[in-house]
Amino acid sequence: MSKKITCVIVDDEPIAREIITSFVKKTPSLELIKTCKNATEAINFIETNKVDLFFLDINMPEVNGLSLAKIIGKKANIIFTTAYRDYAVDGFNLNVVDYLLKPIAFERFFEAVQKVTPKQKSKSIELDKPTSKDYIFVRADRKMVKVNFNEISYIESLGDYLKIFLERETIITRETMNNINSKLPKSIFIRIHRSYIVSLNEITSYTNEFIEINNKALPISRSYKETVLQKLAEV
Repeated sequence: MSKKITCVIVDDEPIAREIITSFVKKTPSLELIKTCKNATEAINFIETNKVDLFFLDINMPEVNGLSLAKIIGKKANIIFTTAYRDYAVDGFNLNVVDYLLKPIAFERFFEAVQKVTPKQKSKSIELDKPTSKDYIFVRADRKMVKVNFNEISYIESLGDYLKIFLERETIITRETMNNINSKLPKSIFIRIHRSYIVSLNEITSYTNEFIEINNKALPISRSYKETVLQKLAEV
């Protein structure tokens, strides 16, 4: 039997805590170990307890969820649960697993949790069994679709969705850039912008500001420029 994912709920609204608690109890892979009504409670808890996953509200008094996420850092996975869409970009820049907008449906909650489960399992096997897969599966049109790495030209973020541009078609899937980026081999793909990941094999030309693929110019953002240009110089 696989080890359950320990989780903590942090939200200043009692009803919100109750709803997420009920969702956790309906999810066999999760084990709720603490509910907190503010960030201070959560900070005190993680000083002496190991947590795999936080369900974290953003708009809280005193210390907000974004600040708490920075404190948590890489110690645990984070799924934001908030009523405010405006924080989405900040959330994904913090490398969170997912961003759930209230009111949250259980189906959407469960979908987000599934993005955490593979990560937890992989930590125990990655040193023993390196992967050699040359593909991933993504959800599209209510099914899991196989996508070969060598067919991907580039990936573009569209809010809660991604467009994966292939040689002969474009696939739209509900996924985060951070999550799909973690599944792609760094020897082939590089993120050039918060909205773009490109295949190094498909680049036809580049400047300090743009990468060209299939006659389309994709911007290199300032925050990724140094890493991108260094990588391209090595290719």
